[in-house]
Amino acid sequence: MTKFWITLIAMPFVLFALAAPAMADAAAEKLVDDAMPFMYHSCKSVVEEGNSDVDYIEKVVRALVSVSLYNHEIDISKYAKTDADKTALRDKFVEALGKECKRDKDALLAGAIDDAVVTALALK
Repeated sequence: MTKFWITLIAMPFVLFALAAPAMADAAAEKLVDDAMPFMYHSCKSVVEEGNSDVDYIEKVVRALVSVSLYNHEIDISKYAKTDADKTALRDKFVEALGKECKRDKDALLAGAIDDAVVTALALK
């Protein structure tokens, strides 16, 4: 094949690959934008910086959990349909996150949350 034909065939694929990021899901962008200011937190720093303020800690954890769920393409409604199911799943997540953070207080919180999400859903 000549270079002309290779270019003619390959160019649409290259252009699509370059344009794909521009077509990113707006909801995903919002999740990442909301979580980005908290990505630097460790298990320890979120408590210290928030002065043990439960509302602040919960805000940070919720933002990072949302990104984790989106990244893993997890629909919680498939795992928990009732309020009791949601509470049980939340308790499993909190326990798993506690274990992750107890193991390494300086661990990046986003990573600990990601592991806790996977663990909690595996226990379901």
